[in-house]
Amino acid sequence: MDSSKKTPQTIDEYMADFPAQTQAIMGQMRDLIHEIVPEATEKISYGMPTFVLGQNLVHFAAYEHHIGFYPTPSGISHFEKELKEYETSKGTVRFPLDKPIPYDLVRRITEFRAAENRARAKTKKSK
Repeated sequence: MDSSKKTPQTIDEYMADFPAQTQAIMGQMRDLIHEIVPEATEKISYGMPTFVLGQNLVHFAAYEHHIGFYPTPSGISHFEKELKEYETSKGTVRFPLDKPIPYDLVRRITEFRAAENRARAKTKKSK
């Protein structure tokens, strides 16, 4: 990693360093997340675009050959069967850039995570 590069402070700054095709995919993911959870806020966390709804909702990041989507371990385990064709780990799924991005699956995972965060916030309020 080039340590002389400035760490991005916004998602726009983050996306600007990638090829146009990758920027377009990230832009679609960003728009989709805001469509699903319009009240979510944006930040850079762990060096990647992050969406917050009370607490971290989802993250994504671009790499040379894939888009990493980070919906926490619960988002991965809940959609385990649907994610079988993708490389996954505890809280990560990798969507190859040479295949169509499954935006409908990203939508459903984000909706699931938003419901989790809202329920957690409601439980916190009632205590």
